[in-house]
Amino acid sequence: MSRQSWGFSSLRLKNKRSPEDANAFPRRGKLFSSLREDPRHKLSSVSEDDDAAKGQKGNVFSEREPESVPGNVFLDEDEEQEKGAMKRLSTMWLSVRGKMNRDRGIKEPDPPLSPDPVPVDEQQREPRYSSCQFFFEYLVVVSLKKNKTSTYEPQISYQFPKKDGMVRFQKEEEEKTLKAITLFCFPEGINWAPLTEYSSETFSFVLTEVDGSRRNGYCRRLLPHGNGARPPEAYCIISKVACFGLFSKIFDEVEKRRQISMAMIYPFMQSLREAPFPAPGNTVQIKSFIPDSGTEIINLTRPTDSWLEHVDFRMLFRCLSDEEVLQVFAATVLERRIIFIAEELGTLSQVIHAVSVLLHPFIWQHTLISIVPKILIDVIMAPTPYLLGVQKCLADEVIDQSDLLAVDLSENRKETFIKRIGDEDSILPPKLKEEILQALRSRSPNASSEELNRIVPEAFLPFFIKTVGHFSKHVVRNGPDAAAHFNKRNFCKAVQSKSTRHFVKNFVQTQMFDLFIQEVEQRPASQKGYFEQKIAEYQRKLQEKAKKH
Repeated sequence: MSRQSWGFSSLRLKNKRSPEDANAFPRRGKLFSSLREDPRHKLSSVSEDDDAAKGQKGNVFSEREPESVPGNVFLDEDEEQEKGAMKRLSTMWLSVRGKMNRDRGIKEPDPPLSPDPVPVDEQQREPRYSSCQFFFEYLVVVSLKKNKTSTYEPQISYQFPKKDGMVRFQKEEEEKTLKAITLFCFPEGINWAPLTEYSSETFSFVLTEVDGSRRNGYCRRLLPHGNGARPPEAYCIISKVACFGLFSKIFDEVEKRRQISMAMIYPFMQSLREAPFPAPGNTVQIKSFIPDSGTEIINLTRPTDSWLEHVDFRMLFRCLSDEEVLQVFAATVLERRIIFIAEELGTLSQVIHAVSVLLHPFIWQHTLISIVPKILIDVIMAPTPYLLGVQKCLADEVIDQSDLLAVDLSENRKETFIKRIGDEDSILPPKLKEEILQALRSRSPNASSEELNRIVPEAFLPFFIKTVGHFSKHVVRNGPDAAAHFNKRNFCKAVQSKSTRHFVKNFVQTQMFDLFIQEVEQRPASQKGYFEQKIAEYQRKLQEKAKKH
């Protein structure tokens, strides 16, 4: 049987605009994620997930319309039941968010003040809480319900808080969002049966809205308390906050209360919703009462480096050797098609988010779907770059593809790279690749998450400093307020090493580098970004080291 044609698109366009056009075009809508548009390959799309990078500037969009691609990616002709659901999903996010905000009559309450206020001058120096930020928007419980065909279908069985007072179109949008959530909580489809044993697992995904804003989905699947065989259920928290470790701890508390009673979840989540969200490096305390245990105080702390709070490198280095990680990194840097395969959903989401963070301070600009639902598996046929997570049971679908890197993360795998282009080991300059390996080998055998959060950036960030850290010397400005221009040719010629120059010539063609340079060109000359600060810091350390010798 031949594959069906597909229709996906990436929606981030990298073409430059003049300042007058800066607000002319709103962000374009997506279904539930970040299939982003590469101007070299344009498609029309549905998507699921994006990296959780924070604090970055807005995207630059092209005025060109994407090419339409005929065909239906989702369904065979005999899949009428799935077709109805996906038709509803395919119209998701079509209304403009601004209109939605105007029509909405409800405003979120202001976050309560800290019970222990900090003096004003101290708050200005180091704020303890993130202003106007809540832990989460809502919690949903997704249960597997038997339908008329005696198969199990995921459905929302509980939602907190309930959203009341919405107009008709807002309710329709909300229903579509909740339908998308059920797909990602149970991406395997309807092939479920009651179980007596099931190990709980935690994973994440991202919902990208029409205006480009992101909401993170954190999911804990477990077997509900009871006797006999029963289907698992999923707890999903939707939040604008990207902090996987923090929400994993929250799920531990939710799971503990669920084993007592569903009613015990409500007061805990209510306390969490009313609590101020801590600033990076700070802690908030949540008080919660449990029968027979009394009042518990739960401490929730954010990491100091906010760009690392959505990632745990331990799974990446547990599944892959250092050399294999570098080959994956090399393919990712050149924006290739990469598929990760594993049995556990948590493995897929953690590894993919970790790989995307290795690019810091650059950001993956294309499709990133940490867990591809079975009904959307044809996304693997997209010709544009992507990072996809596919469950082991769907691995045969990947074998048919070419020009990609397929990475098996399973413990019992025969080989790690089941599909590859073949040049992954020669993409990075040899000397710089060895420096990364040496830095990674300095970690402990069973390194903690905190240790890896320190060592991994120290290993990969110097690579970008040594290859493209001279970019600011080639950003030409004719005056303080004049538009900047990046001289790409001179930038590449300035690299002395032949192997490094070869890599740089390829890297400057990527969308992640192009967008980074656009943002540099649009910034005032006096404003220095994160990368410039790290370059200056690295150069100071070299000078201090040279003085000692």
